[in-house]
Amino acid sequence: MSTLINKVAFVTGASKGIGAGIAKELARAGATVIVNYASSRGDAEAVVAQIIAAGGSAWAVQGDFSKEADITRVYNAINEKHSALDILVNNAGVYSFLPVGQTTVEEFHRLFNLNVLGLLLSIKEALPLLRDGASIINIGSTAGRMSIANGSVYCATKGAIDSISISLSKELGPRRIRVNALNPGVTVTEGTQAGGIIGSEFETTVINSTPLGRAGLPSDIGRVATFLASEDASWVTGQLVYATGGLTM
Repeated sequence: MSTLINKVAFVTGASKGIGAGIAKELARAGATVIVNYASSRGDAEAVVAQIIAAGGSAWAVQGDFSKEADITRVYNAINEKHSALDILVNNAGVYSFLPVGQTTVEEFHRLFNLNVLGLLLSIKEALPLLRDGASIINIGSTAGRMSIANGSVYCATKGAIDSISISLSKELGPRRIRVNALNPGVTVTEGTQAGGIIGSEFETTVINSTPLGRAGLPSDIGRVATFLASEDASWVTGQLVYATGGLTM
């Protein structure tokens, strides 16, 4: 079993959905988990409370990772409390699906500023805190490879995450810092439910093409992240890891 005892992990966008699932699984494996949120303070505090109730250790920190000043402030807070990190999970992100004819400059930057630039700035600020041998896990999507109609901008952000992860695995390899992209398929979250994906014809089509015959759960993604964060994955870096229930790209 993967163990993360005495490790400190930071998960961005962890107040709900996949981020919350990852935070809970990392804590279950023994890590102290820092739960980031942008605006959903109550949800983040609920995740922290659930981790503590299960015997784990966690605390929450507010910060919008589309804003450079917030990113710097968050890492300063982490430095004051822990001085070092072992695991960084860049999960914060947004999505939208629009025909290219409706694409605006504002919407392009809304997605890229968080999904791509925010991820890069997060890693930049984390580097002085990351111990040699640390693990960075960037949460992408099958959309980065299996691009879908009306998703040109969103899919481009996820494709960028794949490329960034591979490049950084080579750049940070001398410090033994492993960098991988974890790419979920359709996952049942508050976002996919509110966005009408769960229960839609699209979900049905995807499930019918998925060997394991269901949509993913945040805990499914969290367990894969726990493996990538652990010493069990010490020889795994620069990889695009797909957690899709067998759905082929």
